[in-house]
Amino acid sequence: MVAALPLMVTAPALANDDLMKLIDDPNQWVIQTGDYANTRYSKLDQINKSNVKDLQVAWTFSTGVLRGHEGSPLVIGNMMYVHTPFPNIVYALDLDKEAQIVWKYEPKQDPDVIPVMCCDTVNRGLAYADGQIFLHQADTTVVALDAKTGKVNWTAVNGDPKKGETNTATVLPVKDKIIVGISGGEFGVRCHVTAYDQATGKQLWRAYSTGPDSEILFDPAKTTELGKPVGADSSLKTWEGDQWQIGGGCTWGWYSYDPQLDLMYYGSGNPSTWNPAQRPGDNKWSMTIFARDPDDGMAKWVYQMTPHDEWDYDGVNEMILVDQDIDGQPRKMLVHFDRNGLAYTMDRDSGELLVAEKYDPVVNWTTGVDMDKNSPTYGRPAVVAKYSTEQNGEDVNSTGICPAALGTKDQQPAAFSPKTGLFYVPTNHVCMDYEPFRVSYTAGQPYVGATLSMYPAPDSHGGMGNFIAWDATKGKIVWSLPEQFSVWSGALATAGDVVFYGTLEGYLKAVDSETGKELYKFKTPSGIIGNVMTYTHGGKQYVGILSGIGGWAGIGLAAGLTDPQAGLGAVGGYASLSNYTALGGQLTVFALPN
Repeated sequence: MVAALPLMVTAPALANDDLMKLIDDPNQWVIQTGDYANTRYSKLDQINKSNVKDLQVAWTFSTGVLRGHEGSPLVIGNMMYVHTPFPNIVYALDLDKEAQIVWKYEPKQDPDVIPVMCCDTVNRGLAYADGQIFLHQADTTVVALDAKTGKVNWTAVNGDPKKGETNTATVLPVKDKIIVGISGGEFGVRCHVTAYDQATGKQLWRAYSTGPDSEILFDPAKTTELGKPVGADSSLKTWEGDQWQIGGGCTWGWYSYDPQLDLMYYGSGNPSTWNPAQRPGDNKWSMTIFARDPDDGMAKWVYQMTPHDEWDYDGVNEMILVDQDIDGQPRKMLVHFDRNGLAYTMDRDSGELLVAEKYDPVVNWTTGVDMDKNSPTYGRPAVVAKYSTEQNGEDVNSTGICPAALGTKDQQPAAFSPKTGLFYVPTNHVCMDYEPFRVSYTAGQPYVGATLSMYPAPDSHGGMGNFIAWDATKGKIVWSLPEQFSVWSGALATAGDVVFYGTLEGYLKAVDSETGKELYKFKTPSGIIGNVMTYTHGGKQYVGILSGIGGWAGIGLAAGLTDPQAGLGAVGGYASLSNYTALGGQLTVFALPN
């Protein structure tokens, strides 16, 4: 028994070797984020900055659904897997047979889920592991489908829409587990991350964002924040009474994983309600970066970016894992572009904070993060009183706050190129007025407590977005491209020295990774909120993008809303978008001419 023990300990780490080999093959696109590190970088270079101008549409595919299309297709071998927003249809297409539909899975979900979904009926895509396609439906049903036949192997119910629990995110396959989040912060949901067995769907562990140590899976002596143990009841002490039970901290963003450190990373969202006066305290662990052991869910370290959030700056955006030198020293970095307008560079092993800087100069709610390790406020942002919705008080309209609640960047993922060492970031250039008001909690009913108006950042280029290149070692913008609307598409960087992204008007754009010079653009049938991906088939490189206007920025168009304050303030801010695009649901695939 003793001799066998080392094998028993190491076996789980080897459970996903096959998946890791597939992820490392640039000819395929096996995971939504491109790789476990969330770099969204492809080693393919057949399409490069000298010939990208010649791109042509190779083929298209209609999804048959007319809401916001986030995420991207997957390509495994000769098969492509395409997903849709609600009702979350899955198509398996045979690339050897001109994208013939091999199978189609269409779940029968209760349409009552739709009004419970905060900001459109989006879904950020499928995952693949061990011959199975994994879908997390809007109604929180996790489904494992046989990749060859579409047969349902198992299902698991992750939440209850009647309480406001829904899903918009993809899942992360790690080892023999599927890691799954939850949405519902605008309904007072107490959110969590859950691990299910890939083979059976059995729940293995669940880690809440708020509550007692045993339920958030913290070791008070070993779990650290900025190098210090968090201590007992670190979450409970920061909520009044039992408010943590409806505290939000949702987990609907992206997940990354470092196989060497054996740690998974993700962020939690806003505390509930949006009225900060109703929830005194830091409201831990909402607005937090977590590093957890995927085997048992235990937290190694955490960092709360926006304590006692007053603006709905969810912290769910992707954690990008790269190795770079800072001040001449090699670092295992985690880079995170937060909704709050600050870009964080951290040591992903220790949780040390290395850089925290504004990645849009208009950000004004804070003067910056205290970087003095000897200061009692080390690691906290200094709040500007004029833009503090709590200090200004309930039923007072705080004006000119930058960024707006949808952040300097929402979930639309950035990319990283190891060739340039730069991050390519789709951003929002939007400010807001914010009026909090008292609201009572009823399970399954909206628990927001604020009225918002959004508009382009004043005294700027007049548009609502920028696409930027960012140096995470210095916390500096290298170049910035102004856009008329927010850039709500995920970026793709390639070894061909090209960076791709999409626009809300519907353009796929290609720019030079070093200079930002525009090299190509093509207008697809609908606005793009999907993420650019690439693969090869038959020795030829292809670039694919889902178009279909929607998401928070496009909710007015997607849901037919006209009240300027509807869509949590986005409808008025993006009203002119209807002059440039219309509803659609299409995959467009590009290639160089033969």
